[in-house]
Amino acid sequence: MARDPVCRMEVDEKKAKFKLVRKGKEYYFCSKNCYDKFLSQRKVTISKKPLKDESIKSTKIEDFRDAENPKDFPANLIIKKESDGQTKKIILPIKGMHCASCAMTIEKSLKRIAGVKDANVNFASEKAAVEFDAGKANENDLEKAVEDVGYNVIKTGGRTGMITLRVRGMSSQHCAGVVESSLRKLDGIKNIDVSFAIERAIIDFDPEKVSIEKIKKIIVDAGYEPEEFKEDIDREKEARQQEIKALKWKFFISLVLGLPLLYFVMAPQIGLEIPRYIGQNLVIIQFLLTTPIMVVGYEFFLRGFRSLIKNRTANMDTLIALGTGAAYAYSLVISMLIWFFGKGYGAHDLYYEIAGLLIMFILLGKLLEAIAKGKTSEAIRKLLGLQAKTAVVIRNGREQKINVDDVVVNDIIIVKPGEKIPVDGVIVDGHSSVDESMVTGESIPVEKAKGDKVIGATINKTGSFKFKATKVGKDTVLAHIVRMVEEAQGSKAPIQRLADLISAYFVPIVAVIGVIAFLAWYSLGFGFVFALTVFIAVLIIACPCALGLATPTAIMVGTGLGAKNGILFKNAESLQLAKSIQTIIFDKTGTLTKGKPEVTDIISIKNGKGKDVLKFAAIAEKRSEHPLAEAIVNKAKDLRIKIDEPKKFNSITGKGVEAFYKNNKILLGNRKLIGKNKINIENLENKIRILEEEGKTVMIVALNKKIIGMIAVADTLKEYSKEAVRQLHKMGKEIAMITGDNERTANAIARQLGIDRVLAEVLPQEKANEIKKLQAEKKKVAMVGDGINDAPALAQADLGIAIGSGTDIAIETGDIVLIKNDLRDVVTAIDLSRYTLKKIKQNLFWAFIYNIIGIPVAAGVLYPFKKHNIFISK
Repeated sequence: MARDPVCRMEVDEKKAKFKLVRKGKEYYFCSKNCYDKFLSQRKVTISKKPLKDESIKSTKIEDFRDAENPKDFPANLIIKKESDGQTKKIILPIKGMHCASCAMTIEKSLKRIAGVKDANVNFASEKAAVEFDAGKANENDLEKAVEDVGYNVIKTGGRTGMITLRVRGMSSQHCAGVVESSLRKLDGIKNIDVSFAIERAIIDFDPEKVSIEKIKKIIVDAGYEPEEFKEDIDREKEARQQEIKALKWKFFISLVLGLPLLYFVMAPQIGLEIPRYIGQNLVIIQFLLTTPIMVVGYEFFLRGFRSLIKNRTANMDTLIALGTGAAYAYSLVISMLIWFFGKGYGAHDLYYEIAGLLIMFILLGKLLEAIAKGKTSEAIRKLLGLQAKTAVVIRNGREQKINVDDVVVNDIIIVKPGEKIPVDGVIVDGHSSVDESMVTGESIPVEKAKGDKVIGATINKTGSFKFKATKVGKDTVLAHIVRMVEEAQGSKAPIQRLADLISAYFVPIVAVIGVIAFLAWYSLGFGFVFALTVFIAVLIIACPCALGLATPTAIMVGTGLGAKNGILFKNAESLQLAKSIQTIIFDKTGTLTKGKPEVTDIISIKNGKGKDVLKFAAIAEKRSEHPLAEAIVNKAKDLRIKIDEPKKFNSITGKGVEAFYKNNKILLGNRKLIGKNKINIENLENKIRILEEEGKTVMIVALNKKIIGMIAVADTLKEYSKEAVRQLHKMGKEIAMITGDNERTANAIARQLGIDRVLAEVLPQEKANEIKKLQAEKKKVAMVGDGINDAPALAQADLGIAIGSGTDIAIETGDIVLIKNDLRDVVTAIDLSRYTLKKIKQNLFWAFIYNIIGIPVAAGVLYPFKKHNIFISK
C-alpha cells in the first residue's frame, strides 16, 4: 500500500486511478482532488525524457490533468519545477466604479497581467478578488492595472506598508511637527501626514526596512502615545463615508438649482404664471442655473469619455455624458443665437432643464446606491468590529496590557468577566461560561474549563481564566470567517454570467438604438429638436446598473446572513448550487453521531442494582485505554460512583477484560470471554440480540463467575440529527448515510433517523467512489462530513458541506462550512440558497423588464398610438 502525499491516506497501487512519477519516485493519489492539489502546489509541467537522438519534448500539465489511469501518461514522466511562486489570493477595495461595465473593464485589465489566474470584480461590494502567481506578479502590478483604466485602489495596512496611528498627548501643532520630524529620521519612511486636530498620523513606509513596532517606539520616545487603527475597517469605511458625504453635497446643490428649472417647465402646464421680469430673462437664468449643475456632475463626463477614449468601452457614465451633454450643448448653441441675433428662437426651444434635472436625479440615484452598497457590506464590518482591541498578557512574571496585534502564539492571557477574548487559545487555568453567539450564532453560553478551546472575539460571561494563545492575527477563527465571507462576496454566481454578457454589449447597443431612433424620426420630417429629444431619452432611460447590481447585492446579503448564523459559503457558486441538491449524504461518525461511545443501557440481573453493575464494570475498566472502557468510566464519574483501583488487571484482545478487586474476580466482555469461562448466558441471548439490533455493543458483567448484569455502549446521535433529517425530507431531499460500520449497526442508526439509503462497510478511500455512483444516476449530490477521511468525498461531491469543528483539511475541502456543528444548518443553508436565488431572479426580471419596456418607449414606439396621432397631425 502506498500513501497519498496530500491527505496521507493509504492507497492501493493496483487500484489507484491517479499516479505520477517524479525523479523516479512514484506517487499515488486517492482522488482527483488530491492529484490536482499536488500539481498546483508544485507548479509543475510534465516533460518526456529524450530517447536516443530524440530532442526533449515538453508539454503542459493540462494535457494530462484529466488522465484517469496511469496508462494515459507518457512513459518515463518526470516532474520539473516551473515557478517558485506560490498562488496568492488578495482582496482589493476599489474606488470609482459606477456600473457593471466599470467592473468588467477592471476585470479585463487585471486578467491581462502575466501570472494572474483569476479575477472577479464585484460592483456592489466595490472589491476585486484576485488569484495570482506570486512568482510572476505582485500587488503593485495589480494596483497599477486598476489605476491604468482610471480607478483607484483604497490603500489598507494589511496589504501595503501603510499604517494609521492615533497619537495621544499632542497639545499643539508643534507636537505634530515633533512626531513628524522624529519619524522622518527613520530609514524606510516614505511619507508622513500628522494631524494635531484629529490626533492622527498616516505613515507610508517600507516594511522591509522599518517595522511597525519601531515606528511606535519612536513616537513613544518623543513623549506621545501611539494607538493603532484597524486599517482595513477604518479606511474602507472612511472612503465610503467620504463618497456618501460628497454625493449628498452634490445632490443638495443640484436640488437647489434644479427646482427652479422644474418650476419653469411645469408652471405653464399646470396654469401657473412665470413672473414677467423672469420671463424676459429666462434664457440667461436657465443657463446660470444649469451650468453649475453640469460642473457638479463633471465626473460623469470625465469617467464616461475617458472610458470611451482610453479603454474603448462605454459605460453608464458614457450614456449620461452623451445624453445630458447633447441637451446642454444644443441649448447653449440656441442661447448664443438668441443672445447674438435676438430672433428666430425662444426659451421654449431650450433644453437646459433636461440636462440639469437629469444630473440631479442621477446624483440622487448614485447617493441611494452608495448607501445601499454600504449596507450590503455591513456583515463584514460587523465581523471585523467584533475583535478585541487589547489583551492582558503575562510576560516576565508581570501583567501587561498590549494591543491585540502584538499578541504572539504561546502568550498567557488573562480574561476577566465581561471582557472579550482577544485571540484563539486553550484554557490553562480557571473556568467560565463564554458567549460565542457573535461567531457561531449559538445563543446559549458555553461552559469552559481547563483544556477547552476558546475563540477570539467571543465574550467571557462569569468567571476569570487564563489561556494560552494558539492562533493570532490572520490565523484566528474570526479572521478565517472574514476571509471566507469576503471571498464569497467577491465571487460570481453562474447566474451572473448572463447579466455580465448582456452588460458587456448593453451600452453600445443602447447608443446604436438612440442613433437609429434619431435618424428615423428626423428622416420622417419631425425636425432636429424632436429627434434629438428622442435620442437623449433613449440614452438616459437605459440602466445597465440594474443588471450589474441584481446578482452581487443578493449574493452579499445571502453570504452575510449566512455568516451571521454560523454558515460560511466559500463562493457564490456554492450558494447558488445548494438549492439544486437532490441527494444529501451524511457521514455517520462525528456528523450524525457524537463520534464517541456512550453508555446507553445498564441492565441488572436478579433484582440487582444498576449502580452496582456499573461500579464493578468501571473498576474492571479503570486501567484500560479502550474507547468503550472510557465510556463506562465516564458514566460512573457522572453518577458520582467511587471507582476503586483493581488489584490486578488483564486485557484480553477481542474479548474483554478481567480484574481482581477485594478477592472478587470481575469479568467484563463479549460472548467469547463469558463462554471461555464456562458461564451460561442462554437466558440473556434474547436481550443481547435486541440491543445489538439497535446498533449497540453489549458487554456482559460477571462477578465470581455469576452474571450480575449487562452494559450497552453506542455512538449516540447528536441532539438535532433527527430534526435535520425530518426537515430535509420535508424539502423533498433524498437522505443517505455512509459509514465504515457493519450493516447491522448502520441500519440501526438509519431506522432511528428515517434515512432513505444506507451505504455501510465503506472504506474511507471508497467514499468518493460511492458518491460517483450516485452522480452517475444524474443526481446532484451533497456530502456532509467532518473528518480527514471525508476530504476526498467532500471534494468529489457536487457540494461539500464541512462541519466547522472538524479537521482543517475537511473545512478547506468543503464548499460550505457549518461553524456551529448543528445539522439543522444544512437546512438553513438550502433555505438561504433558495431565498437568494429567488431574489436574484426577481432583481434580474425587473432589470430586464425596465429596460425592455423603457428603451422602446423612449425611442417613441408609442407615439403612433396617441389619441391625436402625430403622423396624421404631421
